[in-house]
Amino acid sequence: MKSRLAILGAGLLIAEAALVLISWILSATMTGHVRSLLSGEGVRWFFGCFTELMGSPVLVWLVLLLIAAGSMRSSGILRRQQSYRDRMALRVAVAFLVIYIVVILLLTAMPHAVLLSSTGSLLPSPFSRSLVAVIAFGLVLLSVTFGLMSGRLQTLTDVLDSLSEGIRRGAPLFILYILAMQFVESLRFVFWL
Repeated sequence: MKSRLAILGAGLLIAEAALVLISWILSATMTGHVRSLLSGEGVRWFFGCFTELMGSPVLVWLVLLLIAAGSMRSSGILRRQQSYRDRMALRVAVAFLVIYIVVILLLTAMPHAVLLSSTGSLLPSPFSRSLVAVIAFGLVLLSVTFGLMSGRLQTLTDVLDSLSEGIRRGAPLFILYILAMQFVESLRFVFWL
């Protein structure tokens, strides 16, 4: 898996380098409305906008989903529950998840609900903009509750380790995210998209 991610990362780096060269050639030959990444404007754009371009909702979604995946994996909820304690822990965790879903439904399904848009619709609304966070929090609630009730997570340190497990395992995805976002934004810059 890591070798595939490394190959994908190398491909993105090569694509970015090719785009730099192509943008320079196309802007030098005055082909259409193309901006060079090697021009003063391109260099200023690259350094001046880098942080803004990386800070997107996709990055937040990646972090939240990695936290949820890590907590589910390390809590043991994905394993087959054979002991009585595990089955009881699963029931309690599902009960907490049902309560969470009911609260979300009350915040979205009732007339004039808080998470609806000003026109009363779900799309677009505060709920639709936070859907990934709502799902991730529900999965974290389910898995941490299960882990605590089953005894797999016994201390706050165990819970913190559980929440950070996905980020540790998914760290290569952050590198790919940076490379992919930079390539996409460079395409937009060069071709004025």
